[in-house]
Order: sequence, then C-alpha cells, then structure tokens
Amino acid sequence: MTRKGSAAELDAIDRKLMAALRENSRLPVSQLATMLDIPRAQVYARLERLESEGVIDGYTVRLGQAYSKTRLRAHVMIKTLPRLCQEVEMKLPDIPEVSAVYAISGEYDIIVMVEAADSIEMNELINRIGLLEGVERTTTSIILAAKLER
Repeated sequence: MTRKGSAAELDAIDRKLMAALRENSRLPVSQLATMLDIPRAQVYARLERLESEGVIDGYTVRLGQAYSKTRLRAHVMIKTLPRLCQEVEMKLPDIPEVSAVYAISGEYDIIVMVEAADSIEMNELINRIGLLEGVERTTTSIILAAKLER
C-alpha cells in the first residue's frame, strides 16, 4: 500500500473512475460499477484506497453554466516583494472571491483564480489584492470562455 503523499500506482480502472468522478462527483456507486464493468464492492474498495492514499482528497461542486454566465472570472498573477511571498499567500484565502491560489515559477510568484459579479466588482477585487502588504504588482487576465474544465 502506498503512503499518503507518495506516488500512487493507478491502473486503467482507477483512471476511468477518477475521470467519471471529475465529470460528476455525485454518481452513485451502482452507476460507477456499471460504467466500469466491475462489482460495486470493488468500486467502494477502490474509492477507499484512493482516499486513504491521498489520490482523492475530497468531492466538490462544479457550478453550472446558468450561474457561471452571471460571473466574471479571471487569473490574477501576483509579483511579491522579496521575502514576502508567504505572507501574501496566507492573506489570499481570506478573500472570499479567491477560489484558488497557485505558487508558480517565473517573473510572477503567485496566480490566483478570482470571481466577481461584474467588472466594477472585479476592479475593486483586483485593487484589494494589489493593496495587500507584500504585493509589488499584479497582471490580470479575464477569462472569456472555458474550453475545458475537469
């Protein structure tokens, strides 16, 4: 058995199971078993193993198009002042409109995914991020259309 945090050995059925859950994490085990052509007990066992090995960390909600159409989303790249990256990373989760924070390499130090109701709210949000202590500058890319999300 693989320890949590180490690389897990995944077979084709594990990969198909995870792909199905990415599409709809609420699929019943009976339907997963039918899709994968394996017994329900094996689906339960695989899910338990994938969870205990840290491959699956949780199940989430993907917002529907009807709601998403009413939201403006963006990537905000953040350049931090020297030695203040960690402090900025710790403040970003406190902003409710931030849905993800990624440490990156290159000219910028962090990318955050943000969401707002409209361009006025987005502008205020970007200003709030830019005013965090330790932020040197930001560059924002508005997401026009999602071509693939898993």
